[in-house]
Amino acid sequence: MNEENNYQEQFRPLLEAIEKSEHTYDLEKIRKAFDYAAGLHAGQFRQSGEPYISHPVAVAVIVAELGLDTDSICAALLHDTVEDCSDKTNLDILRKMFGGEVAMLVDGLTKIIQVQVADKEEAHIENIRKMLLAMNKDIRVIFIKLCDRLHNMRTLSAKKEDRQRAIALETMYIYAPLAHRLGMQRIKQELENLSLYYLDPIGYAEVQSAIEKKYGQSSNFIEEAKEMLSEKLRENDIHFTMEGRVKSVYSLYRKMYTNNKSFDEIYDFYAVRVIVETELECYTTLGYVHEMFRSVPGRFKDYISTPKPNLYRSLHTTVIGKSGIPFEVQIRTKKMHEEAEYGIAAHWKYKSGEQSDAQIDEKLRWIAKLLESDENTRDPDEFMRSFKTDIFHDETFVFTPKGDVISLAQGSTVIDFAYAIHSAVGNKMVGAKINGTIVPIDRVPQNGDIVEIITSQGSKGPSRDWLGIVKTGEARSKIRQWFKKEKRSENILLGRLEVERELKKLGKKYTDSQLNEIILTVGRRVGINDVDDFYNTLGFGGISLSRFLPKIRAEFDKLEESDIPKPATTEEEISKVKLTESSGRKSSADGVLIDGQRGYQVKFAKCCNPLPGDRIIGFITKGYGVSVHKIDCPNVEHSTKSEENLSRWVKAEWENSENTKENYEAHLKIAVEDQIGVIAAISTTLAEMKVSIHQISTQQSKNGAITVSLVVFCRNTAHYDQIVSKLRSIPAVISVERGFTY
Repeated sequence: MNEENNYQEQFRPLLEAIEKSEHTYDLEKIRKAFDYAAGLHAGQFRQSGEPYISHPVAVAVIVAELGLDTDSICAALLHDTVEDCSDKTNLDILRKMFGGEVAMLVDGLTKIIQVQVADKEEAHIENIRKMLLAMNKDIRVIFIKLCDRLHNMRTLSAKKEDRQRAIALETMYIYAPLAHRLGMQRIKQELENLSLYYLDPIGYAEVQSAIEKKYGQSSNFIEEAKEMLSEKLRENDIHFTMEGRVKSVYSLYRKMYTNNKSFDEIYDFYAVRVIVETELECYTTLGYVHEMFRSVPGRFKDYISTPKPNLYRSLHTTVIGKSGIPFEVQIRTKKMHEEAEYGIAAHWKYKSGEQSDAQIDEKLRWIAKLLESDENTRDPDEFMRSFKTDIFHDETFVFTPKGDVISLAQGSTVIDFAYAIHSAVGNKMVGAKINGTIVPIDRVPQNGDIVEIITSQGSKGPSRDWLGIVKTGEARSKIRQWFKKEKRSENILLGRLEVERELKKLGKKYTDSQLNEIILTVGRRVGINDVDDFYNTLGFGGISLSRFLPKIRAEFDKLEESDIPKPATTEEEISKVKLTESSGRKSSADGVLIDGQRGYQVKFAKCCNPLPGDRIIGFITKGYGVSVHKIDCPNVEHSTKSEENLSRWVKAEWENSENTKENYEAHLKIAVEDQIGVIAAISTTLAEMKVSIHQISTQQSKNGAITVSLVVFCRNTAHYDQIVSKLRSIPAVISVERGFTY
């Protein structure tokens, strides 16, 4: 009986919220979801000591208060089951029990469990990226996520102090701005206040105390203002509801501490909100307000004719009351009020065959734009930069010459404006006018400006310098798209030069083959499987070299560890490099004999790339077998000066250097005159010899000549000499050298 009572007690808050709602719900499905979640979470408790099921129920209550649908409430009840009860359930089970939409919503709400990232910061960014992808697929994901975060913040006191701060910080900088971007002001304000309470408890207490003190001195002020305005509206037969409020703690804190304002400088400390029936009555009421009270110049905002991007619509005016106290009056219709409180959630179309509101889809385009921007960059820092710009920014409203309103992030330039209209406009832009006057392309338009973009069919496209000028991720993404598509060869060259310049600063020496191997290893970690693709992405700005430089340097260190001798170890460790079949009379690995014996694990040192016919020597490495070097390799000379390394050097010789059928990498440095067709002549000569080219690159020399770096496959030193002889016979070739960088 007690269990049954406990069950009813846990379910009652949700049942009451559903009964208060104006919507019709599938109560049987919701109860089934509750039963299933309660069974899975049985025996689990929150840090506060409450049964864990209390959390998903509380989240479902907030979801119901938002007026979302049955599947959203079910997903709220089930949102932690896959992550916390993975041994008992999964998405396939949820899909069979509750349908595909519930499973999809739960998947979008589940954290990333297995993602290959370098650090916690990247894991956090991956979670945000996944959340955006889920939002783009179904906006209900973020509605439920915000409800989840709101309840977590309401119960944050049970956490340890360091976790309180970490969660509050994430809430302040990610979830509260998201709620604002979606127009969900009620949730946004509560998240901000709760976050501030944990991030700066002293500042919070000071502002709270100041509010209570000021409100206490004029506690009847709002009621008197409401009564005066109510009497006027009733006289003119306007049906309305009215409410008063004092500015929230966080809003005042931000103005006082961030903007360095005193209480006396805050004109909207008090506010009266008037909710009328029609848009026309909004403007009529505004006239009565200005008739009764003296308005404050520059403090009127019409968000009805020019709504905010998050759908917020209202008239705002600041006036001076009878006691000389300024207060704000907000005037809106009931529909506008619902939009202001619940944002885009107020417009959600339930699954009854209706299509989603086209206006809402348009207002959510920033999510798709951000994801599109992410496709053009592999850099987590750049993704977060665009993300913060898109959700944190205040808006600037400017006009096209035709009178269309364009919303831009505050601080955006005329280039951002051009790309906000269309990528083709930005790509062909050659200048801009603001209010009829030609301005520089880095000019920042202000609210109400009329901006005209000057384009030309003869434009060569955007400049790379624009990437450092634009403010929005959308403009930056479209500029990169253009360079990615139109300037691939130039991007590859710029990317390679950037890498080589940084490696020169680090004092790293390498062969082309080594560099390509390292770049390929690092690139694969971010899904780039080709060296040229890596350089191309680097060249058009899709990745930042500064983020990858530590990884490139680490790969060089690994390479040097395998090639440069280490202190001697035990005979037992040295013997491990022998293959198990070493006692058999079989061909030695890679055609090399070590101390006259076959069967050793052999690799050729990248510092000198020996060929059959070269005099060689072997070095016993730790975990890599025997590293084979040319006898005149500088690494050999350096290492043999240390007596502790001598025991690791072993005799090495080619088993059959003249008749080998294997192919080995040979590196060539060819100095050529700067003539058209010289590269083609080199390629043709090698093709006639049936020599495969593995890698080719060029670099301008100081003396005006060009250095061609080649990696080819050849059989031995004799074959190599034939290749060199043929190349030297080309008229434009100045010299040919063995292309090693020690």
